[in-house]
Amino acid sequence: MATEPVTAYLGLGSNLGDRQANLDRALEFLSQRLRIKKISSMYDSEPVGNIEQPRFLNLVCEVVTNLPPMALLALGKGIENKLGRWGGPSGAPRTIDIDILLYGEEVMETPELTVPHPRMTKRAFVLVPLVEIAPNLKHPVTGQTAKEMLKAAKEVQGVFKWEGE
Repeated sequence: MATEPVTAYLGLGSNLGDRQANLDRALEFLSQRLRIKKISSMYDSEPVGNIEQPRFLNLVCEVVTNLPPMALLALGKGIENKLGRWGGPSGAPRTIDIDILLYGEEVMETPELTVPHPRMTKRAFVLVPLVEIAPNLKHPVTGQTAKEMLKAAKEVQGVFKWEGE
C-alpha cells in the first residue's frame, strides 16, 4: 500500500569484499525502488563494538519513498541478501548493511525496527556523512540538528573521507 512521499535517510556500510563496489551496487538497487536525492561521500571508519574486523566504508543517502517503514526495511534486507549478507550476529563483518536512520518525523519502536535509529546519535560514522548532506536536519525526538549531534557524539573515532584505492 502506497503512502504519501516521505523523505528518509539511510545509512549504508560495508567491510567485506570490495567495499566501494558493494556500496555502489546497493545504491543501484535502492535507486530502482526509491528516488535518491542526495548521497554523501564515502567514509572509511573503524569498526565499533567488535573491533577485530576490517575497517568499514560508510555513506548516508537521502531518499524519497512511498513505502511505509516496514516495507522500506524489507527492501533494505532484500538488497543485503542479494549482495551476500545472511543474518549473523549484530556487529559481525558484512558485505553490506542498510539501516533506516530517519523516516520523516516518524518515531516508532517494534521488535524489527526502531526509528529514529537508536544508536545514530552516538556514531560518528553515521553523523559525519549525515552532516555532509543535511547539517540542519533535526532529530524528531531530541530536536538536535545533525551538526549538533556530531558535536555531542562521545564515541567519535577515526572517520576519514574515502578517496578510493
